[in-house]
Amino acid sequence: MPVGPTTRRRQLGADLRRLRERKGLTLEEAGARVGISKATLSRYETKEGTVKWPAVEALCREYEASDEERLALIELAKGAKIQGWWRSLADPIPESMNLMLTLEDEVVREDHYACMYIPGLLQTRPYAEAVHRASEAHCPEREVQHMVDIRMKRQELLDRQEPPHIWCVIDEAALRRQVGGREVMRGQLEHLLAMTQRPHITVQVLPFARGAHAAAVGSFAVLRGQAPELDVVYVDLLGGGLFMEKPQELERYRLAFEYLSAQALDLESSADLIDRISKES
Repeated sequence: MPVGPTTRRRQLGADLRRLRERKGLTLEEAGARVGISKATLSRYETKEGTVKWPAVEALCREYEASDEERLALIELAKGAKIQGWWRSLADPIPESMNLMLTLEDEVVREDHYACMYIPGLLQTRPYAEAVHRASEAHCPEREVQHMVDIRMKRQELLDRQEPPHIWCVIDEAALRRQVGGREVMRGQLEHLLAMTQRPHITVQVLPFARGAHAAAVGSFAVLRGQAPELDVVYVDLLGGGLFMEKPQELERYRLAFEYLSAQALDLESSADLIDRISKES
């Protein structure tokens, strides 16, 4: 999978922090040596906004980075200009959705736990429309269609030559919830079953019979980058979502997903249950 601008920017921030800590400098000390503020350097390291490559070069020299490290980071800084297909959309999109699209454009794997609805990447259009109408009750129909258009566009990453691996653990409740009526739900479950045949999509069902489990707090996704330090957790919240990337947060959700996968049915049994529920719909 090609390395995109967001991955470059996030890798740059992680590497700048690593080099500074290796040198034993605080943010204030390092910034003072190259003439930038503590706040600006903190923003560089926390992967927010653009970074001027001359500042990166100056920092690398203060950190006594090798020529190889310095040139690699300069190239990262030059290539870290975020531009995605969603930037050309006529209507604005929520900031949390903008960040999700930016990150998702470059992931190598996504781990989803879904307790309420089928994960967005695997939704049919009628199902997605029903979800948006229910969750955004006061939204005009035009806005509903705009958000569904974005969701359908997102799904094109599944058809890439080198698509990310999508691993979903879906609670049985999401399969049985009648979203959009019987026909819409039947179509959704048949689509989900068809998607499980793709080699880069793994779907497991967490049945009611398993009882309590590791993610009673709700749905989440672990977006996995080119390296572990580039991973991000996304947690569903009413009216948006929360992104987390602190090491302890990442470890907690990675471990939760491992537990959920271990508790869920195997692939064949999961497909059988989806098929059975589909026929009941």
